[in-house]
Amino acid sequence: MKNIYNLFRIASRIRSQRLKLLGIYFLHMTRQRYLGVFIDPILACNFRCRMCYFSDGEKRKTLKGSLAFQDIEAISKSLYHRALKLQIGCGAEPTLYKDLYKVVALGKQYKVPYISLTTNGNILTYESLYKLVATGLDELTLSMHGVKKDTYEYMMVNGKYEKFCALIDATIKVKQQYPGFKLRINYTMNGDNVEELSQLFNIFPDLPVDILQLRPIQNIGNTVYNNYSLEKLFSYFESVIKPLHDECVRRGIICISPTKENLSVLQSKETSDMISDVTYCYISPDICWKEDFDYHTQNFEQYSRKHHLGWSLIKKICLPFKRTKVNKTRKMNYTVE
Repeated sequence: MKNIYNLFRIASRIRSQRLKLLGIYFLHMTRQRYLGVFIDPILACNFRCRMCYFSDGEKRKTLKGSLAFQDIEAISKSLYHRALKLQIGCGAEPTLYKDLYKVVALGKQYKVPYISLTTNGNILTYESLYKLVATGLDELTLSMHGVKKDTYEYMMVNGKYEKFCALIDATIKVKQQYPGFKLRINYTMNGDNVEELSQLFNIFPDLPVDILQLRPIQNIGNTVYNNYSLEKLFSYFESVIKPLHDECVRRGIICISPTKENLSVLQSKETSDMISDVTYCYISPDICWKEDFDYHTQNFEQYSRKHHLGWSLIKKICLPFKRTKVNKTRKMNYTVE
């Protein structure tokens, strides 16, 4: 499904959560795909990015282990037939997993419409990227938190700017052979790196990016970088963020970026977002979707019947939304253009 971002674009224009939930209910009851499956096959990272919890030594002690490939096979059998998208790599670095190619192939075997790999990219080479794409990878989601070398290496500790640039060149070559393959760049904006976004296409004039996501910094735990103020994002919105968004639209690049209203949401202490609650499926060595879901003995339909997930959706649609306190990350309705 190369046009999955068209679905995201439509969803971003639907303001009513009830209407979105009604659509999900229809997909649920007709046994269609609507899950976003996010899998960390290994809880490890070769970087110590300042905005990430891997920069916290105490937190790193709790992030251990990897999934046996046999477990991923069992999970796939239980859940992948309801997955609209498979994202390999969420909070950790998936290129450290020895059976990564097999994980991509498994997603393709279960006909998951869109398979994405989220990575810092420093381990990938032209040969490894080509093999992943030939195996069935639809998208490379590349983390980038600085346009200039000094900022990139300051924010992404252990990262090498030259390796990032080499991977961009490798991506250009792979896209020549697989034109449908997409490059997405995720850029987490903060007070120290937002201004240089204005130079993105000057420094990388041939950047083969298909999707650019501009993500405001959020508090995700005890990280080395702890300036969560959005003041500079607001002050550079008209001079940097919006012009970059407009330039992406002009170039035919999908831009997932916040509006000022979206930024204001992050300053709220409450949220009532329920879409991710029913579509987000996270898998790691520590958990598979729900705490009480046993992927060895249950599949999605069996668990759904036992826990009356269809009826739960009806109640979410009909009853007043409950606003909950949020101490760390919160979801936003990004503008998708």
